[in-house]
Amino acid sequence: MFSKILIANRGEIAVRIIRACKEMGIATVAVYSTADREAFHVALADQAVCIGGPEATESYLNESQIISAALMTGAQAIHPGYGFLSENAHFAGLCRENGIVFIGPDPESMEKFADKAILKELVDDAGLPVIPGTEAVPTLAEAITLANKIGYPVMLKACSGGGGRGIRLIRSDEELTRAFPEATQEAVTAFGDGALYLEKYIFPARHIELQILADEQGHVVCLGERDCSLQRRNQKLLEETPSPAVSDKQRAKMIRLVTRAAKKIGYVGAGTMEFLYDTKGSFWFMEMNLRLQVEHCVTEMLTSVDIVKWQIRIAAGIPLDFDQEQVRLTGSSIECRINAMGIGRLNMLHVPGGLNVRFDTCLIQGMTMSPYYDSLMGKLVVYARSREEALRKMRAALCELVIDGIPSNVNEQLKIVEDERFTSGNYDLTFLGNK
Repeated sequence: MFSKILIANRGEIAVRIIRACKEMGIATVAVYSTADREAFHVALADQAVCIGGPEATESYLNESQIISAALMTGAQAIHPGYGFLSENAHFAGLCRENGIVFIGPDPESMEKFADKAILKELVDDAGLPVIPGTEAVPTLAEAITLANKIGYPVMLKACSGGGGRGIRLIRSDEELTRAFPEATQEAVTAFGDGALYLEKYIFPARHIELQILADEQGHVVCLGERDCSLQRRNQKLLEETPSPAVSDKQRAKMIRLVTRAAKKIGYVGAGTMEFLYDTKGSFWFMEMNLRLQVEHCVTEMLTSVDIVKWQIRIAAGIPLDFDQEQVRLTGSSIECRINAMGIGRLNMLHVPGGLNVRFDTCLIQGMTMSPYYDSLMGKLVVYARSREEALRKMRAALCELVIDGIPSNVNEQLKIVEDERFTSGNYDLTFLGNK
């Protein structure tokens, strides 16, 4: 096992990883930008190294500075969290070249699976139902030809995309002509790769993802599904597990399919296979995330499996010590993402408590919300024996949460969990006008 890990991230996920390391007896190194000098993760870690200016390109995306910080502090491994460098094969390769373990898939797997068009071919061969689509489309002219062959509407997506970025809904040749150069530039800016592909638009649908853990010895377990259909502009706001739309029979079938697919493609680490679930009860594979998901903690609450600790163990070569039959999928867990709606100074923070209530956050009283990074301040998660009880628990927790001084979406989340469309379980991606 590692004795020291560097966390190449910030915010609530850096705090989450540091806590897991402390519980495992592993020393931690935080990296930070000049804007994050007083951040919580910096104070919580055993060591901290400033790696650059406030812009992400100067710090949290600065590969050489992060590698230097790891070598300087003697860190044996780097945990990338999510976002930033978490799915960057080049960075994973740099870690290997410098004798540092990257806590995630190896560079070769990341290269192979990062191109979503290629990945679809692989999982299709493994037996997963795949949305009809294309490989990377090099030119607008070819995109128009293929879009007409698939049939409008189609989705235009970045091959290296994630987090809802680089996505366009296209209904005509004219819209595709306008969107293609825009999406290309957005993909270059966000991911350093402008490649785009097309896929058939399935509507209406729910967004369902299945969490897996796979070790180096070939063992794979699935920790059930998350319903991530509550989105605005392709950005998730609320997740729950299990999905109220998925039957026990469907769930068992999908667990068999995704574990078989993960074994066949040779995946190692924590990963998430994402699907669209249509009104006919069919699942359609969209993509695979090769990293820790923001919403991993809602699955942890349901299953009592610590995904972050298992990421670290798997990276250290330790095999999974449980099998699929031991995964508990009883009860209900709901997560609300608490986002800042502006900048400000945190005057007072009151965190709700009680049995099976969790708030993963980077907030500390007196801090100022930075304008340089993501607006996520924390994730409020509850678990109960039934969905109805979990809904009541989430309403109570949201009413108790106080974040004074920084505008937040707490009231919006409260409205969502009180909305009859959500409480009935009869919702899809159109709930918040996300089309």
